[in-house]
Amino acid sequence: MAWIVLVLSGVLEAVWATALDRSQGFSRPAPTVVFVAALAASMTGLGLAMRHLPVGTAYAVWVGIGAALTVGFAMATGAEAVSVVKLLLLTGLVGCVVGLKLVG
Repeated sequence: MAWIVLVLSGVLEAVWATALDRSQGFSRPAPTVVFVAALAASMTGLGLAMRHLPVGTAYAVWVGIGAALTVGFAMATGAEAVSVVKLLLLTGLVGCVVGLKLVG
């Protein structure tokens, strides 16, 4: 169960990071509200997952999922350029996250 909560919290990290960008320095209300809600839920989930998982593993997985999804979304929407090198590095990042789960 802790792993499910951790993965969902990682997804919410990507949501709040994207909402933070779209809030334009907290000047747009809707993305700002999404940012605050997703941030609170993401941190809560990370904290709950850390009750059962080692801090290093939990944090690395949380950041890895959030980073990979944030970059992937930015590339999919055209906000960031797509390149083979970026895709290979993201694949490696996801592989490392999976590896942490397998050795955990």
